[in-house]
Amino acid sequence: MDKQAHWENIYTAKDSTAASWFQAHLSKSLELIDSANLDADAQIIDVGGGTSTLVDDLLARGFRNITVLDISSAALEKTKDRLGNQAAKVR
Repeated sequence: MDKQAHWENIYTAKDSTAASWFQAHLSKSLELIDSANLDADAQIIDVGGGTSTLVDDLLARGFRNITVLDISSAALEKTKDRLGNQAAKVR
């Protein structure tokens, strides 16, 4: 199985909260981003974002230039669904 098929299978078969790496909030990442004192228009990319809630927390902090990148289109679709109308603010 290739890498993309592997991750598509993971995000299709499992609920995001059931993954061993799930965290409700990525506290350390948020702490590091907060410590950088970035402007709300700073470009932020979450590489390998999967179904992470980092994007939710960044939107809540007022960031406006967020990109989420992942090999799994299933993960990105789950994130879009979770974000609802907020998804239009993310690339």
